[in-house]
Amino acid sequence: MAIELRPEEGIAGRFVKTALDENGVLSKIEFTNDDTFNFAYDVMDALAEKTPDKIALIYVSRDKEEKSFTFKEIKEYSNRAANYYKSLGINKGDKVMLVLKRHYQYWFTMLALHKIGAVAIPATNILKATDYKYRIDAADVKAVVCTSDDKIAEAIDSIDTDGNLIKVIVNSDREGWNSFDSGIMNCSKEFPRPTGEDAVYAHDTLFVMFTSGTTEHPKMVAHNHLYPLGHYITAKYWHCNKPDGIHLTVSDTGWGKALWGKLYGQWLCETCIFVYDFDTFSADNIFKLIEQYHITTFCAPPTLYRILIRMDMSKYDLSSLEYCTTAGEALNPEVFDVFKEKTGFSIYEGFGQTETTLTIGNLQNTIPRPGSMGKASPMYDVRILKADGTFAAPGETGEIVINIEDGEPYGLFMEYYKDSERTNEVKKDGYYHTGDTAYMDEDGYFWFVGRVDDIIKVAGYRVGPFEIENEIMRIPYVLECAVTSVPDSTRGQAIKATIVLTEGTVGDENLKKELKRYFKQNIASYKRPRVIEFVDEMPKTISGKVRRVEIKEKDWK
Repeated sequence: MAIELRPEEGIAGRFVKTALDENGVLSKIEFTNDDTFNFAYDVMDALAEKTPDKIALIYVSRDKEEKSFTFKEIKEYSNRAANYYKSLGINKGDKVMLVLKRHYQYWFTMLALHKIGAVAIPATNILKATDYKYRIDAADVKAVVCTSDDKIAEAIDSIDTDGNLIKVIVNSDREGWNSFDSGIMNCSKEFPRPTGEDAVYAHDTLFVMFTSGTTEHPKMVAHNHLYPLGHYITAKYWHCNKPDGIHLTVSDTGWGKALWGKLYGQWLCETCIFVYDFDTFSADNIFKLIEQYHITTFCAPPTLYRILIRMDMSKYDLSSLEYCTTAGEALNPEVFDVFKEKTGFSIYEGFGQTETTLTIGNLQNTIPRPGSMGKASPMYDVRILKADGTFAAPGETGEIVINIEDGEPYGLFMEYYKDSERTNEVKKDGYYHTGDTAYMDEDGYFWFVGRVDDIIKVAGYRVGPFEIENEIMRIPYVLECAVTSVPDSTRGQAIKATIVLTEGTVGDENLKKELKRYFKQNIASYKRPRVIEFVDEMPKTISGKVRRVEIKEKDWK
């Protein structure tokens, strides 16, 4: 029997058709193949016509000052910005780096660049001058738009660009820089859709996102204008965003996660996006804002949930919340259980990469299994491939791959910019190779194991670090842990646990003995850590993911 696809409700119905199974779970999705699709015009400007006075964005500054913008205002400000950038010489195909933290000008700028057909390159504010220089040179950046905060402009000014770099600053005036806030107000609120040689097409490059990088230089991931449509599942069927809801994703705009939770899918769902422009994360502030603004859906990385479960959450009114999600790294079952015990909410985990949209997830109307990433998104044909090139049986570990033999799904990246060799390494033999390993159970749930290069080989056994870390995280005084290999003269490799303890816990030899007793009781002998090291903090990528590779390299040297 053929599956009947029906247009989605609201603005998304112009581009998306879906089918649900008997349990109300998304089973199939189909997108428009319109070669001229442009999110800024076809979604945002259309919403400005449909619901001009509906609040699209609520912005709260670090000083708790509020600004809100309707869909009509978003259209007008993005048009002003597009005219302003054109006046500075930014045209279709030009690369523009954005270092805007969580400032509201980011949203105006992203949409403006989409309308022009320029290529956005988001970057985080915690980079150093050498990092910005690498990005400017590697991506052929023509312009930088940044905030005056954190001495970012000073770092950009220290880079020798032969005076060819167009520089724009927000919330400030600075010698040698163009002022965004005053500049756009001198520009028209109209920006007609480009035609002729300036026309923007769906397969043109939309943005280039630098990965957080576990190697010396991060990869440059290029996506086209169809990428926003791929995030409809992310927002509608994973975040469970609704037109009358308010969504908060905890992320700086310099990360791919901002594109998952602070822009495309949310506005496709006609949801209001909530932005808190904090400098330092405070769980207390986050909970108070959820309470004050009646936020309905919330997404944060597992690291933040690990902090939240150590708090007294009973003093906050979280009754407006309807759904909580997480992605970025695997979620420990212990965190899932404690959060649900304290709040009543399940955390719906999802998996994806800078190169993809939501690939695997616990979607709406499914029952999450603590520790599982969920099931494959119907947008992607996901398989588990073993090292010998055969597909894994249920319970067998292999690499997560996506079938691209019959065409690449919306949301999958175009290429690693200017690096065809690396692109061909991961897109080969009809599959995109993610580099992440997992196993799938008999019910289709995926269970994360680790990166391909994280696998530990002990006395003939292949051991993934995540399952051991999950067990260690059950110990109340363990805040974070990372499991890696160390050299062993007998086994070839032994297992090491690097642990960050909760405040006030003393990491001495007695505690190591206590931990080893726990390991003996709860972890199979071949998976048991033989070496324990206490550290004050983990080495992490600039996006906050634990760098096991750095721990391993130190020990193997």
